[in-house]
Amino acid sequence: MKRLLLGVLAPLLTTCAPSTPDTAVANGTPPDLETAAIAAGVISDPANSDITGLYARDTDRICVVPDRLNYRIGAFVDYGDRQGCAGSGTVARVGEKLQVSFAEAPGCDFEARFEGDRIAFPGRLPDACEKLCSRRASFAALDVGRLSESVSEASTLRDPKGRLLCAGDR
Repeated sequence: MKRLLLGVLAPLLTTCAPSTPDTAVANGTPPDLETAAIAAGVISDPANSDITGLYARDTDRICVVPDRLNYRIGAFVDYGDRQGCAGSGTVARVGEKLQVSFAEAPGCDFEARFEGDRIAFPGRLPDACEKLCSRRASFAALDVGRLSESVSEASTLRDPKGRLLCAGDR
């Protein structure tokens, strides 16, 4: 009798079991905050975002436009009193990493971060990047948010001397 009752109740008990949790929770580790925010739609997924656009914060600017193989990048910071930096070059994206190379300053090659709607330069840059700056200005720790995804807006960004920073093939 017990076997008959167990045979009838066992399938019913398995259908009442809670639904299967996410893989991260099933492994005993909750998802990190960024993963949870992406899943909830609070922030955009950097892996699915194009880097093209115009980025800014205060007087700091970055433009990124498509080029034949990768992208062109231009950046400037303006501290006032003729202190600032300006440069143009190329950028290649590998996931959330951006390989930046400023052609005007050989050796000014570094890895920046792309966070969906933000670009952040590292806090320490190669010494060669100083060639792009005047006086005590620096591109180090430049952190800007996206203003526009428009190629035409990004391609019109000029440095304080009026030079187009993202000009080139599109």
